[in-house]
This record gives sequence, C-alpha cells and structure tokens, in this order.
Amino acid sequence: MTKLARLIDTKRCMGCRSCIAACAVENHFTPDAPWNVMIEYEVGTYPAVKKIFTTMGCMHCEKPACKATCDYIGVKAISKNEFGAVVIDYDKCIGCGYCASTCPYGTPQLNKALKSLVPGKGPIGEETIPLSLRHATHRKKKHVVEKCSFCAHKMAKAVADGKVDRIGKDQEYTPACDLVCPVQARLFGDIDDPDSAISKRIKETNAVQLRKQFGTSPQVYYVLEQGAKS
Repeated sequence: MTKLARLIDTKRCMGCRSCIAACAVENHFTPDAPWNVMIEYEVGTYPAVKKIFTTMGCMHCEKPACKATCDYIGVKAISKNEFGAVVIDYDKCIGCGYCASTCPYGTPQLNKALKSLVPGKGPIGEETIPLSLRHATHRKKKHVVEKCSFCAHKMAKAVADGKVDRIGKDQEYTPACDLVCPVQARLFGDIDDPDSAISKRIKETNAVQLRKQFGTSPQVYYVLEQGAKS
C-alpha cells in the first residue's frame, strides 16, 4: 500500500509564499477559493519575539469530517482515492457548503465565480487547456467547493506511467507546492514505507498532527516552533 502524506516544517518556513504561488498556477485556484493559505503570528515576549509562518491546506484526513457530512446529506461528492487523498467531484457537488462548516481546518472553499488567475491578462497555465482535456480536479465550475487535492492529476500520471514509487521523488509526480520550497520546509511521500524520507523525518522531528482532538487523523504533519499550538 502507498499512503501519501505531507510534512511542513514551521521552523524552516520563511514565509516566502512560493508554495502558494506554485499551487495557484498548477491548480488555477482563485483568490475567492484558495487551496493553500499562509498564516502569520508571533511567539515570545518582547523583545525576544519571533514571527512564525504556517501554510494551511487540506489535511487529507483518514476520517474526513467533510466526507462524512457530504455522505450524510446524500450528495456523496467527496471521496478518498487509493493514496488517501481527499478529492471532490465537481459534477456531484451542489454547493451547499456544509463540508466547509464541519471541517476542523476550514479547508473547503466555495468558489462562487470562475475568475482568471490574473484578471485582465488573459488565460494562463491551466486556463489555456480545453476543459475536456483537463484532469477532473481542474474542471472548475461555479458554485462548487474546491480544495487541495495533493495534486491528484500528478498521482494519476504516476499510475498511468507505472511510476507510483516515484511520487514525492520526481518533479512530474510531486505536488507543485512541495517542489518549490527554497528552504526544504515541505516534504511529500509515502508514510506506509518506514524507510521513506518523510517517515524518517516525521520521527526525527517529532512532527505532529494539528487539532487531533477532532479525531479526523490528518495526513499532514507539522514541525512546530516552541510556543506554537497544535
């Protein structure tokens, strides 16, 4: 089995937002429905204070509250793929927003309008590809919920190429946000493999899951600065 996870090291993150820009271009998220956001806050007591940067996206929970809610109301637009990524079927989503209200991390975003990534500049990136040729997670619609998919289109390519073992290692099979970090604050890979780089780093750094009290078992782990809350 391959179960994919992400590690975000807040001790290394310098708040450059390269990961956010890469996600925006790769997945065509718009300001109204961001897939990745940066949270900034300070810890310490003056004059010994420090700013901490934390990126937040979908936690791809083992027991996602969003999926449970969507199943409960009978829509069933949210599922987990073979690698553990939580994905949304835009054709089934009715835009009720209940998933957003039950997610402990505030991840799902209701996209009320389809806007160009760079207004006034014409189509760029994913916008230039005909809708029929895009991966399902990129066939955007108005009034549906969107969120990070662990770059599900790259996972699909790895399966098609017979390169599942290269997910998180090769550029074409690794989420865009994890590729561009200049300080290696992000790591992506298979946590079912105890010898994988991410499994070892989670253990070495005592990385934690956020808001564990909700029982959703997120597949995104954080290395936290002293004074930060999980």
